[in-house]
Amino acid sequence: MHQGRESFGGRFAVIMTLAGSAIGLGNLWRFPYLVGEYGGAAFIIVYILMSFLISLPMFMAESVIGRRSRQNAIGAVHSLAPDSGWALLGYLSVITPMIIVSYYSVVGGWSLNFLLKSFAFEFNKIGPEESLGLFGSFISKPWAPIICLAAFLGLSCTVVALGVKKGIEGFSKVSLPLLFVLVVIIAIYACSMPGAKGGVDFLIKPDFSKLTGRGIASALGQSFYSLSLGMGIVITYSSYVSKKENLAVSSLGTAISDLLFACLAGFAIMPAVFAAGIEPNSGPGLIFQSLPYTFSKMGVGAPWASASAAIFFFMTVLVAAMTSAISLVEVGVAYLVEEKGLRRGTASLCVFGGAFTLGVFASLSTGPIQDLKIFGKPFFDFLDLFCSNFLLLLGGMLAVLFVGWKMKKEDVFDEFTNGGTKAFNRKIFPLVYGVIKYVAPLALAIIFFTNFLGE
Repeated sequence: MHQGRESFGGRFAVIMTLAGSAIGLGNLWRFPYLVGEYGGAAFIIVYILMSFLISLPMFMAESVIGRRSRQNAIGAVHSLAPDSGWALLGYLSVITPMIIVSYYSVVGGWSLNFLLKSFAFEFNKIGPEESLGLFGSFISKPWAPIICLAAFLGLSCTVVALGVKKGIEGFSKVSLPLLFVLVVIIAIYACSMPGAKGGVDFLIKPDFSKLTGRGIASALGQSFYSLSLGMGIVITYSSYVSKKENLAVSSLGTAISDLLFACLAGFAIMPAVFAAGIEPNSGPGLIFQSLPYTFSKMGVGAPWASASAAIFFFMTVLVAAMTSAISLVEVGVAYLVEEKGLRRGTASLCVFGGAFTLGVFASLSTGPIQDLKIFGKPFFDFLDLFCSNFLLLLGGMLAVLFVGWKMKKEDVFDEFTNGGTKAFNRKIFPLVYGVIKYVAPLALAIIFFTNFLGE
């Protein structure tokens, strides 16, 4: 452990920061369009099952790695398995979040732009077709999305540069409670809109005919993506968790918070999608296409209502995006600070430079260079598919194999039960350990190969 290393505060701070890494655009942006593509409630049911049966034990496994080592993702593996081939887990855990934050920040830039449009009253009195065109017009431009990408990524890196307690913890403790309040308000209004019933039915009535093998793989991929698994975040954040903290409680609190927010996001978005007459499987731009029309309906007779609602919503999207982007950035920054000896500010600037460079290509692929494709996918879509359905699965597989087969069982037990002092943890340890060692690797292998079989 590095001398003078910062740690999170009490349990509230731990759950807020861990939940902050999980709650983000994965819930507000990615979850609704996957729900729309794979049968609505059918996808949600599989997603919840995957989260509790596989992803939660895996979250606990990565938490054990992080807190046991008290180091960054690469340092953790070197510490627990020195001079071994397991170094691949550490390097993959740093590379993957750097790729994700590059295209994730593109979407964060979109939210920043739409927040600015909200302040300019641009969503007042627009119809469904204009709502669709507003988003398409913006992402097709070369420079505006790139400028927004730079601004969003710069804000996220600035928070990280401020430090673990002052920056990351401070931001999460304020932003997470605010996010829940805002998304509940938006969901209540969206469900009350004319035509919203179709969206509510879509979320509560499963259509298993649309739930293909790829859909099940996407449910697990989304669970990974949302809970920040396989990308070094849980390892890094858990390394800042006090030895007194109960890992089972903080892990369960994070998973429940993430699932609750995802479901609330579904009820904030899907009813508005149906009310606007937009196809629920419209893809990554779904929230940016449906919500402007929703806000215009609110502004009938009261333009201030439309602008206020839009500001609230896109502020929610922006803050949610930042909580996750901050955690992605922190993985690389922690590595550069602890392994390369850089100052935190310099490390944050280095991560910004690398992520921004890759992000520029992801941004341009939604417009000016959309015809340039990799394996038939635009660059943005390729990065999203490659990370969520492949790199995260590989990283998650290595993490559970590391805890289940490389680490000593008594060391895992000692960390998970706080030296045997947590009675409930002792009781559930055999079950959790069994899932980590046997069930999770098998499930991951099945899902991983499903990605090669198509629909």
